[in-house]
Amino acid sequence: MTKIVVTGAAGFIGANIIQGLNARGIDDIIAVDDLTHGDKFRNLADLQIAEYIDADDFYDLFAEAAFGDVEAVFHEGACSDTMETNGKYMMDNNYTLSCDLFDACQAQGTRLIYASSAATYGGSDTFRESPEFEKPLNVYGYSKLLFDQKLRRELGPRFENAQTQVAGFRYFNVYGPREQHKGRMASVAFHQFSQFRAEGKVKLFGDYGGYCPGGQMRDFVFIDDVVAVNLWFLDHPEASGIFNLGTGQAQPFNDVALAVVNTLRHQQGEKPLSLEEAAHGGLIDYIDFPSALVGKYQSYTQADLTALRAVGCKHSFADVHTGVSAYMNKLAQLA
Repeated sequence: MTKIVVTGAAGFIGANIIQGLNARGIDDIIAVDDLTHGDKFRNLADLQIAEYIDADDFYDLFAEAAFGDVEAVFHEGACSDTMETNGKYMMDNNYTLSCDLFDACQAQGTRLIYASSAATYGGSDTFRESPEFEKPLNVYGYSKLLFDQKLRRELGPRFENAQTQVAGFRYFNVYGPREQHKGRMASVAFHQFSQFRAEGKVKLFGDYGGYCPGGQMRDFVFIDDVVAVNLWFLDHPEASGIFNLGTGQAQPFNDVALAVVNTLRHQQGEKPLSLEEAAHGGLIDYIDFPSALVGKYQSYTQADLTALRAVGCKHSFADVHTGVSAYMNKLAQLA
């Protein structure tokens, strides 16, 4: 039986990966996390795992080969708060632990599929997996970039010298079920669901960076697509390297807001609105851009999928309307 480790198992992406593995009949899974914030248990409660290990204990035990033959580690565990300013904490969690895990995986012949981040690009206007485009704007982005750089030095620019599969994913703006514990770092779609249910309107940033209100553009990617690509790599151990994981198509925040508003209106038996109708009717509320984010905010991201396609991954991604509508319907069922 295939034994899998998932770090950050009670987190957003980690829990969804476990759900995807369970759907394949894989349940010999070691879940690794820190449940200091106990409510995160809800992300694991309906999943099948073989063992839970606290993150403080796992890395040393894994280095000692305490878990026997492990096929692959999905390393999703990290501090993902882009507003965190404690650089020592960030580097310990996102860089040092990842380095230790990589060394242990290489020693044991275990495949490593890990979370990088689109935050590595920061202030760049080109989102291609190449050093000249990597310009992180915060210590979170830097912590992720530094690990990518270490692997390039040891394995070659495209990890071509890896003895066993090593694949890193630069996640763009991921949204979907099981993110409710993330607080301010949850997706805009999640926050807007709560806003609309409470106030009958959603909030977006006003004009900033040369973009009109709500016009800033991101590559929004549905969690089901993120899981599908992770599992494609599990099926293709020959594919190594750093890969963007987004849809390849930037869309404005206005598209997210409109999908939220119209899906929730549909649930109430009301007709869909155009963006202009929603804005003029007060259903989309544009607020002043926060001063704390000035100079630290990516107004545009769009994943270049050339590298992903080049290794043979042809997965088709949901657009904002499709993914956000499915997500809103799921949230409404759980509410």
